[in-house]
Amino acid sequence: MAAESEPGFDAILVRLREVVQKLESGDLSLEQSLAVYEEGVQLARKAQQQLASAEKRVEILVSAAGGVKTVPFDESNGT
Repeated sequence: MAAESEPGFDAILVRLREVVQKLESGDLSLEQSLAVYEEGVQLARKAQQQLASAEKRVEILVSAAGGVKTVPFDESNGT
C-alpha cells in the first residue's frame, strides 16, 4: 500500500491534468516549462507504479480465489 504522504491515483491524475493545462497554455518560461514537465513525468511514473501494484494485487486475489488463470488485458478486443 502507498504511504499516507503519497498522493493516491486519483489525485495524481488531477495533478497531471493541471500539468498538461499549464504546459498547453504557453504562458510558462522555458525553465518553468521544464520544471512542470519534470513534475509530470514523475507523476506519470508514480501512477504507472500504482497501476502495476494494483494489477499484481488483483492477480493474487484471483489466483487465491480458485486458481483462475489470469491473462493480460488486450485492449483491442476487450479481454
